[in-house]
Order: sequence, then C-alpha cells, then structure tokens
Amino acid sequence: MKLDVEYCGLKLPNPLIVAPAGITGTTQRLERCAEAGAAAAVMKSLFELEYSRRSPTPHFQLIHRGKSSWQADILYSFEQASEFGPQEYCAELQRARERVGIPVIASINCVSDEAWVEYARMVEQAGASALELNVSCPHGAFATAGAVLGDEIVRVLELVKPHVKLPLIAKLSGQDAYPPLTARRVEEAGTQAVVMFNRFTGLDLDLETERPILHGGYAGHGGPWALLFVLRWLTETWGKVGVPLSASGGVTCGEDVAKLILAGATTVQVCSAIVLQGYEVIGRLKQGLEQFMEQKGYSSLDEFRGKAVERLVPPAEVDRQPRLVAQVDLHKCIKCDLCRKVCIYDAVRQEHGAYSVSANRCVGCGLCATLCPAGAMELVLRRHHT
Repeated sequence: MKLDVEYCGLKLPNPLIVAPAGITGTTQRLERCAEAGAAAAVMKSLFELEYSRRSPTPHFQLIHRGKSSWQADILYSFEQASEFGPQEYCAELQRARERVGIPVIASINCVSDEAWVEYARMVEQAGASALELNVSCPHGAFATAGAVLGDEIVRVLELVKPHVKLPLIAKLSGQDAYPPLTARRVEEAGTQAVVMFNRFTGLDLDLETERPILHGGYAGHGGPWALLFVLRWLTETWGKVGVPLSASGGVTCGEDVAKLILAGATTVQVCSAIVLQGYEVIGRLKQGLEQFMEQKGYSSLDEFRGKAVERLVPPAEVDRQPRLVAQVDLHKCIKCDLCRKVCIYDAVRQEHGAYSVSANRCVGCGLCATLCPAGAMELVLRRHHT
C-alpha cells in the first residue's frame, strides 16, 4: 500500500503535514512531529510585528456546544506567532533542517513589502523546504483590518516570487468570497500549492462579564465543525487548478483524511487534533487512512483522489421522490417521546404507550432516526417503492 505523494517538489511518504502552531515552534517539537509519523511540518509562523511574538495567558479555550465529546467542540485560540525574531527564527530553522528527518516548511507574516521580501530570502538561505505565505492568519494584521484577503494574498505572492527560488505556498482564508477563484488567481501568480484553509477569525463572549473571553478581542477558531466547509470548497476547486491542494481544518480521525483526499486534497494538514490529543494522534490518522484503503482495495492515494467530485449531484438532478418513511422498532423504543416532539409533520403517534408513524404524514426527512437515542427509529422504503 502506497501513501506517498509529491507536494511542491517534495516527495513525501504520506500526505500528513503538521500545520504551523506552537506544536511546530521549535526543533524539539518538530522532531516530535517526525517521530509520530508526519511526512512534513510547517514551522510556527515568523511575524514582522514584534508584539505578535508573545502570546497572552491563557490563550486556549475549548468552547463546549452541548454535552458530547470534544469532537463536537470548538478550539478557540489566540496563540500568537513564533517567539523568535527573524535571526533567531532562521537559526532555529537551520537547526531543525539538520536534525529533523522530514521537510520543514517555513511560514511568514509581514506588514511591509520590505519584510516580505527580506524574510523570504532569509528562510530560503536557512534551508526551508518551502515557504507558506501566511497572509490569512486569523489574528494577523490583514484579517483583523477587514482587508480583501484574496487580493492581498495575490499581491504578496507576486511581490515575493521574483526574489526566491524555493517553492511558495499560498494559504487561503475560508472567509474569502469565492475560494476557487482565489485559488486560480494565486496559481497564475506563481504559487506551487494552495492550502485550504487558515483558521477562521471569530469571537466569543462571557455573559457574566459581558466582555470578550480570554485576551478581550478576536481570535482564531477551528475544530471538527470545519471539515464539511473544507470538503465543500475542495470539491469546487479540484480540477480548476493544476497545483496541489493541501486541506487544513476539521481533521479528527483517519476517515477524515480519507474524505479530504476523496475531495481532491494532495496533502492534509493537522493542528487542532494534535493540540488536543498530542502528537501520537498522527499515527492514528495514518492508521485510519490505511484501514480505509485496505477496506476499499486501494493501493495508492491516486486511485481515489478527487473521486467524490465526479459524484456530486447538481441541485436540479437531486432525487426528490418520497421513497422513504420512518418506522418504529417497538423492541428498542424507550418511550422518551423525542421523536414526537421534533416531528413538525405530526407523523409520530403515541397510543396506549406505544409509538407508531403515519405513513401518510411522514415525509421521510430522517430527523427522528438521527435523534433517537435508542436507535429505535429507522427509514425504510415505502411499500409502493418495494
């Protein structure tokens, strides 16, 4: 079974890349990425703005939405840039390239044109395997200033491109108006890969103090909820550009990695899962991907990359026939009454302590089957469709 990919001229043994964050901030942490099975890692971003090199405390909060596991929660963070200045950053990058057995990709975020060019040259000289242009940082100068990020990413790419030879990678924002268009534009400007996406800029409030939480301002937020968003835009972008797509956002398990590749990703970047579970999760992600491939009989990633795109159904062709109807398994039913409460079609009936579904009223929406805590509701074919 082959998991190898080529990304920006780099031959990687698998598609898993650790995204830039505190988990990639030093040589020691980058070594942990490699030991856990990552194919490459993006070093924590070097910022021109000096105040961004120190994070407030605390700068992480797990925002709970409901009572389920952490996989339904939001990682809200104001973890700032690398603590290093440009000279220290490049020295650490050089040490990492000498000691870490995987490609180390640099990441920079600047506010002045001079710094964009200078920092790019410096990380190239320090031995970076490639360079991500982190214009779209969720708490960077451009994201918080309301700039048109797509235009700025293209401008910075065109600015830096003539001054370096190392591969440049454009990291897009999910808050862009139409990411496929921006992906085409950055390809024309010379990027050798597109990352979809950086974390979103968001805000949460403390109802007791009536103030923003943590540091008091906007912050990045991500987590499992982002996967569906990334899948949507990957499938829309796949085939519209010729450079590799690197998916970033929402990964919690190997099945998520498989989904992103099905949607067109060449590589998959991981951050929140490592922050919340440790570096060991990288091995579990790889194992889950291998299990999917074994079950499906795939011997390489190329065999199923982008396969889901051709299976997308246009809105006008969606089958809208009422083929299904809900049915109650009385042996499993715990009489919680939830199905009756949520049915806006008044299809669920309760008589003499037993629940049933009116086939004439039920439209087969599937909500009761989704919510039933006992698995007593299921969708079956209507009689005239059997």
